[in-house]
Parts: sequence; C-alpha cells; structure tokens
Amino acid sequence: MKDFQNTGGTATRPEHAPATHPAIKPRRIGVLLANLGTPDGTDYWSMRRYLSEFLSDQRVIDYPAWKWQPILQGIILSIRPQKSGAAYKSIWNNERNESPLMTITRDQTDAIKARLAAEFGDNVIVDFCMRYGNPSTEAKVREMVKAGCDRILFFPLYPQYAGATSATANDQFFRALMKEKFQPAARIVPPYFDKPEYIKALAASVQRAYDAMDVKPDKLVCSYHGLPKRYLTEEGDPYHCHCHKTTRLLKEALGWADDKIITTFQSKFGPEEWLQPYTVEEVARLAEAGHKNIAVIAPAFSADCIETLEEINEEIKESFEHAGGEKFNYIPCLNDDPAHIDALTHVITQNLRGWIE
Repeated sequence: MKDFQNTGGTATRPEHAPATHPAIKPRRIGVLLANLGTPDGTDYWSMRRYLSEFLSDQRVIDYPAWKWQPILQGIILSIRPQKSGAAYKSIWNNERNESPLMTITRDQTDAIKARLAAEFGDNVIVDFCMRYGNPSTEAKVREMVKAGCDRILFFPLYPQYAGATSATANDQFFRALMKEKFQPAARIVPPYFDKPEYIKALAASVQRAYDAMDVKPDKLVCSYHGLPKRYLTEEGDPYHCHCHKTTRLLKEALGWADDKIITTFQSKFGPEEWLQPYTVEEVARLAEAGHKNIAVIAPAFSADCIETLEEINEEIKESFEHAGGEKFNYIPCLNDDPAHIDALTHVITQNLRGWIE
C-alpha cells in the first residue's frame, strides 16, 4: 500500500512543502494491549497507591464518592495494603522485581509484536499499558502519537466484556486521547470470548493438562472474576452471559457432557450479593459431595495474576481441601502459549482491516 511506505522511522519533510515545514514521521498504526494493572512493589505505599487508584474507579466500586472515599481512604487503605502486599509477595517475580501479570503481559506483547512484524514490518507498533499503575495508558498513547501513529487499535485483554474491566480500560484510553492536540483515529477491539481460535486454544490447554494427569478430575470448575449481581439485573452488564457462553463453548469443544464442567465466580468484595455460585463455596460443596479430585481454570483472565496464582491456587484450594478434597488441579491461564498468541494476533489482524492489508 503506497499509503504505508516507511523510511525506517526517519522523519522527513513532506513533498512540495516549504523548507521551513517541520519534518514529519512516517505514518504508522499502533496496537495497544491493555490489562488490569499491578503495583510497582509489595511495600505498603506501593500497594496503597495502586489500591487507591483501583478502588476509586467508579466502574469498579460505583458507590457515591462522598460515601465511599472516607471508608476507602480511612479504613480500607489503612489495613488492606499489608494484606495485599503479603499476597503479592507470595507470587512476586523476584528476578525481575515485578508482578507475574507484568512479566506475562510483556511476554505476550513481545510475541505478538514478532508475529505482526513478520507480516507488516515496522508499519505497526505494538505495546502494552495497564489501566491502573504503570505503564500508564496515557503515557503509552503519548509515545505512540510521538512515534507517528495516526491510528491506534486499543485491545483490552479481557475475553468477556464487563463494565468493570473492558469499559474502564476503554474509558482511560479515551481520556488519554482527550489530551492529544492531533488525535489519532481509534478503534476498540470488542470481546473475543466466542472466537473459534480462542476457544480452541482454551480447550487445548485443558486437554493438555488432563492428558498429563494419571487420574482425571471429576469436575472442571470455570472460575470467573465476580461482579455485583445488580450490574446484571439492574444495569444490563452482559458479563454474566458471556461467562456462561464461554463455558458452554469450551464444553462443546472438548466434547464433554454437561455435568463435567461448571461456572463459578470469585473475588467477592463488600457486603452486597455478587454473581453466584461463589467459587470458594462451590469447591467446598463439591468436596463434601464426594468429588475429591477437581480442576479449576480461569477463562476470564488472559494472564495469570494475583486472582489466579494466589486466590485460586492458595485460598480456593485451601477451601476445597478443608472440606475434604484431595486433589486440586489448577490449569494456568493461556498466558504466552503459542495458540493463545495465534488467537490474539488473529483478533488484531481482523480489527486492522481497512487500515492495513
């Protein structure tokens, strides 16, 4: 495409422009991957900054600020940073001094970058940002604009849509665009939970895990991050439906009977009712009902993080074993598995149609 001729990143003066015209960088497309976020460290103040930003987001906690902020800043953030810091320490990547989510998201980005570079050269810039913490969405949008990106494809790495995940990531992207004098054109990648490539990668990961087990689990528990129930019943959030459809598509891809796989929700926070059944209670119920060998997978997470490595593999596992369970098998997220990278790259190239061939 002539529109996409590149000079290796060197800024040049437009043809027929006067000598005083400033040099302009070659036109490029940016692909910006986005995940939830991570604290910069496990110490009290790093955790407090991160939790304050996260829990102040009204997409996450939608209580009126006048009611919520005194509770958050006065009570919760006096206690929770120590507890959360201890949880992060148990999974921290000490070699790189960062959370596993940061490590995995960078590895995913590098792998996708290599795939797109092989097809499009340096016409497409690939990077990642976090909704909360660093690298910030605003900083990465600024970098892409400076690098000559006049089009940006923004990709929230959440297979299912939820207001508290996909929407708040999009909000932050739009806020970043508001600060640009010359705004790039923008596209948002929609939910991809029902894409055949994604379901195929998810099913392959389950089958691979089961093939490595001497005794197959009685049940596969698909544990999704939770939301207040009213987000669904009163506000029309489609997340609950997306989760159940993900489980159904996974079951069909595996060729399993209905009773071999169930959907649950984790990470309940606060006093109100959330989507049920709660994972921590359901695994105990399964153990008490005689299902002593189960597997758990987290299809709402594109990368292993505190909710999977600590909450599932420690807290939820403990609940299962305390109720009499004997074998708890956690199946990791897809992370940078080649089939997952293939699926994500396919979603990206589909969403770049019309911008690049």
